[in-house]
Amino acid sequence: MSLSRRTFLIGAGSVLALAGCGSSDDKASGGGGKVELVYRLWDEQQEVGYKAVFAEFTKQNPDITVRMEVLPWDQYWTKLTTELASGKAPDVFWLTVDYFPDFASKGVLAPLDDLISKAGLKLDSYHPNVVQSYKFEDKQLGMPKDMGIVGLLYNKDLVAKAGITMPAELTWAPDGSGSFLEVARKLTVGSKQWGFCSWNHSQTQWLNWIASNGGHAMDKPYGAFEFANQKSVEALQFARDLVFKWKVSPDGTRTNPPTGQATEMFYRGEVAMFPANNALLPFALPEVKFPIGVAAMPAGPSGRTVVINGLSEAMFAKTKHPDEAGKLVAFLGSEKAQKLMGDAGYIIPALNNAGAGYQAFWKQKGIDVQPFIDSAAGSTVNLPIAEGWTAKSPEINKTVNDLYLDKVPVADIAASMDKIGNDK
Repeated sequence: MSLSRRTFLIGAGSVLALAGCGSSDDKASGGGGKVELVYRLWDEQQEVGYKAVFAEFTKQNPDITVRMEVLPWDQYWTKLTTELASGKAPDVFWLTVDYFPDFASKGVLAPLDDLISKAGLKLDSYHPNVVQSYKFEDKQLGMPKDMGIVGLLYNKDLVAKAGITMPAELTWAPDGSGSFLEVARKLTVGSKQWGFCSWNHSQTQWLNWIASNGGHAMDKPYGAFEFANQKSVEALQFARDLVFKWKVSPDGTRTNPPTGQATEMFYRGEVAMFPANNALLPFALPEVKFPIGVAAMPAGPSGRTVVINGLSEAMFAKTKHPDEAGKLVAFLGSEKAQKLMGDAGYIIPALNNAGAGYQAFWKQKGIDVQPFIDSAAGSTVNLPIAEGWTAKSPEINKTVNDLYLDKVPVADIAASMDKIGNDK
């Protein structure tokens, strides 16, 4: 669930600079039968990587060039939503799980099954959760792009200073048992240094506690929300107890969105362990003055289950250049394109067994990302897939802020979350 500019950075990507605007019928064709496609994204760092990808694409398709547009996160969705409704949009663009259901039901996304098949690509070669996230009424409406995997970043200096060797597997349970809380306590020093940061971020925090405790945010895609079931409430209570019962985390007065400082506290060395999507690494590395370690998220009573948030490449159903746009989408799903981005450290490719270059890139930076790769291969759960989710998620987020303030009973918070989510 992408709830704000800052929240999304930790969840799935970055929110960065503005570039030129355009759409599929703006300056779309040049002379001599050449076609220019418009490709839109929101991440300025990945824009750099895509220059190499599109150079290779044009090398293979000399009559097709690609013009990139980079828009800030909020403007990206406002503009895209308006354009899709008016029948004028980029040829190919990034899509997230939370926005997908609303677009899919309006028929503005081109079905990709035929072009995937004709290109010799097989959907079972990609991570199944990412594939499923972009399927609607048995049609594949998004080409799997990458995988955002939740792991545990930690401050190696603080861990060493505390004399801790990070366990190969951290464990937790609602009653506070397990190695995770033991480590968090050793890393907490009064109110100056916190072992962990338990805060209101769905993708990297409470959705993972719920899943690894055997609970469910939803009973099924496009189904009913179940935040108020017993296992989910236990998990939400655990998130609160980390702050107020076991006192290993700062409280919501310092961390709650939209003004909280959770990520910055980790950067400053005030928080030792910080759950994050792997996409945070390119942004964290220049900000910190300590070596970063990566561990897998703690395994709960039902084992380890982490949220996976994969992006997809979507094609505008009314593009004026369906054949050329289809070639681009197929190329972006190919091993060549996914490895170009993975090998440069931008993404964990959604294509299975294409992540070795990503690991090698980060190893050169002194960071072992193997726990992210292992977690992706293990038990994973999608973000909630529901129509109207982009309108409901900010309201749910406001409600969950109370979880980190210890004012409203957890069961009441969960009931309010279900009411918002299930309201038609």
